[in-house]
Amino acid sequence: MGASITLSPVDRLDVTILVDNTVNMLLGSAPPAVRRHRLDVERPGLLAEHGMAMLVSVTKGDRSSTFLFDTGLSRDTLTHNMDVLEVRAQDIQAVVLSHGHADHCGGLAGMARRRGARRLPVLLHPDAYLMRKVVLPDGSEVRLPPPDLRSLAAEGIDVIEGRQPSYVVEGLALVTGGVPRTVDVETGFPIHYAQVQGAWQPDPWIHDDQAVVVNVRDKGLVVLTGCGHAGIINILKYARAATGVESVHGVIGGMHLEGGIFEPRIQRTVEALVEMRPQVVVPGHCTGWRATHALADALPDAFVPNSVGTRYTFAAD
Repeated sequence: MGASITLSPVDRLDVTILVDNTVNMLLGSAPPAVRRHRLDVERPGLLAEHGMAMLVSVTKGDRSSTFLFDTGLSRDTLTHNMDVLEVRAQDIQAVVLSHGHADHCGGLAGMARRRGARRLPVLLHPDAYLMRKVVLPDGSEVRLPPPDLRSLAAEGIDVIEGRQPSYVVEGLALVTGGVPRTVDVETGFPIHYAQVQGAWQPDPWIHDDQAVVVNVRDKGLVVLTGCGHAGIINILKYARAATGVESVHGVIGGMHLEGGIFEPRIQRTVEALVEMRPQVVVPGHCTGWRATHALADALPDAFVPNSVGTRYTFAAD
């Protein structure tokens, strides 16, 4: 695949973790991570939950734009952490949803209410509306409700649907759209189902999974993932091929390597990441403790432990 997308280099990228599975108040700051949390019993603290949300700001020259990538699981965790970190809802220009699972879109309603009358564009893949479930080996089911389009409109959200790559910030921040599945070890989620035209059917590929890609001048691509259902290696290969930028400087987010179905993929995933030689690797959310430890062992200079309230800054040399 030849490069088909022009992604202009930015002078600076800031990624702040607003929701993730962990908060660790004892982590120290070291480039590119600045820990913005406070250990203060007199003030509200940051909250963690099983979900992901990032505040993303890109700057090129005198142009700067800020958007959300995912919104966490519950209605109020995102806005609570925004208050603790003094993030103004009015400064957020758009939301990108990585996919339709509730742990990535649950905070939309709270975010919309916080903004009041001002409309909020939300970019998503149309498959994000599918009702999903996971069928466990014992036959029990976990339902994964999608965002409700009617409710979103009532909350002041303008939905922008797309299956193909698009820009959330014109020319500066790419939303991948659906990612081609080409790596043999990344075989999807076999116990995952979707309701299509009233009937449940296997949905192992979760085609609405998409990532955000930014090209930082003098460094290369920084790739942000929600769950990484497409497979982190598929995502990185696609980002390089689509943009024509070979260097992957940073990877932040979920890699979905937790649990018995996914842990056999850890070794091949780590080997592929080592071959790509990223300078910053921040596993989060659904990556899992085994994969996180494996990445820390294989890429000790690149690995950064994640925590809600951390800001990662990538700036041109």
